Amino acid sequence: MLAAYGIYPKKTFGQNFLVDARVLERILDAAGLQPDDAVLEIGPGLGVLTAEAAKIAKQITAIEIDERLIPILKENLAGFENADVINQDILKTDLAALDFEGRPLKVLANLPYYITTPIIFKLLESGLAIESMVLMVQKEVGLRMMASPGTKAYSALTANLAYYARCSHVANVPPNCFFPRPDVDSAVVRLDVLEKPSVDVKNAQTLFAVIRAAFAMRRKTLQNCLASELSISKESAAVAICDAGLDASVRGEQLSLTDFAKLADFLC
Repeated sequence: MLAAYGIYPKKTFGQNFLVDARVLERILDAAGLQPDDAVLEIGPGLGVLTAEAAKIAKQITAIEIDERLIPILKENLAGFENADVINQDILKTDLAALDFEGRPLKVLANLPYYITTPIIFKLLESGLAIESMVLMVQKEVGLRMMASPGTKAYSALTANLAYYARCSHVANVPPNCFFPRPDVDSAVVRLDVLEKPSVDVKNAQTLFAVIRAAFAMRRKTLQNCLASELSISKESAAVAICDAGLDASVRGEQLSLTDFAKLADFLC
């Protein structure tokens, strides 16, 4: 179909089209779509997943950045009046302006790997009533999303994400499942968005600043990281760490989100 339209995948868009029907089925199963659902799909590509979702859900809104793919999408979705295609960059899209008519909202996305994190947090912070997301991501990113404190993969992404959602693994996806083949392995993950944040804090932005500081220099102690990144004295950092009930020599990657929340409250 790409050849028929004279289209070649663009590296600038991070385009790798899924060509394995088994993976598509795993994505649909993980999404658990229901007849009354609304779906927001990011990067529909040729519309293969979009069409399958449109057979189940009440409403589909697909956002595609590549204007070359719009004619193909319209052709493949011609029989689905419940599917709407928007030619925009998701990072520039006014998500609040989208109307899902109060329906349960689920996200499906094959995310460009170089902008995975900004897209995820734009969605989580959008105010949309998202119930869940099923995302294709780089395998390494998927491991970070699901990591436990104290492990090599545990990162600021892990802790920040845990504030908003629970992450679970759906499937690993090797390069041969795509055209063209990417240079990395991929993974499908599911995010179940929490009705309210998983921890109570005085100021969420302080929490995120503390998490960012804690992982800025992984080989340094938390005290040194906080002093350097938050521009406070080492003494003040040490007091906050002690008041939060943490060991003075602790490193950021050893802290759970609950630990970060306690620390953030003492630093407000």
